[in-house]
Amino acid sequence: MGIVKKLGKILLSSALTFSALVVAIFYFVFFSPRPPLSIDPATLAGDGSQINYCQLPMLDGSGKMARDIAKGNTPGCAYDHFPLPILRGCTEPLPNSAADIRGLWVGINGKIGHVERVEQCGDRTVITSSGIIHDSGPNATGGFNSNDTEGNVVFSIGDRDYCPRTSASKVWNSGVLEFRAFGWGPIVVKRYLRGEQLIWEYVDGTTTAMQRLCQLPQDEKIPTPRGSRYAFFTGD
Repeated sequence: MGIVKKLGKILLSSALTFSALVVAIFYFVFFSPRPPLSIDPATLAGDGSQINYCQLPMLDGSGKMARDIAKGNTPGCAYDHFPLPILRGCTEPLPNSAADIRGLWVGINGKIGHVERVEQCGDRTVITSSGIIHDSGPNATGGFNSNDTEGNVVFSIGDRDYCPRTSASKVWNSGVLEFRAFGWGPIVVKRYLRGEQLIWEYVDGTTTAMQRLCQLPQDEKIPTPRGSRYAFFTGD
């Protein structure tokens, strides 16, 4: 009987610990304070759909360095239109370990139709796609890792949307850009060149091959709302 009681206490303690951990993770992901929006307001206000992304700037060190430019991040859960490049005016050469994957890309298999803009300058990389801006590397206003949102609105309370927090480092490893969760966790994303295509390996197991675009498709200018969007206390 004593053994059964002891086992019951262990199971109860384990269940309470697990529940507390789940609540803490949920709070961090959805309710912890969002990082301050440090991106240049002119960047968000500008129109990135009018640029020819096949004309890439020279990275010859004649202009700004990556550390001179404010960190880019997503306003709320998504931007309302495709913004100007975050690293415009930056000309710091890429490190030897990096491949040049700059430009506008569209998925031709895997996640077909996915469109993303990749910016690089020095050790810094910015991915802009589907309403989100993920910026990792040396900058003027924040830490090295991206500190942002995932973009999927899971639920709304009143008129406020809640989407998951994300954080990752982007580090080059022999021509492969590896994204590590929180900067120290597992590798969750990889990007690398295969011939003329950009390959994107995602944590969900998908591999997407992308080809270059020179102009942003019109239907990508305003991002499509994403997520389950369960609504609570809306007043309707």
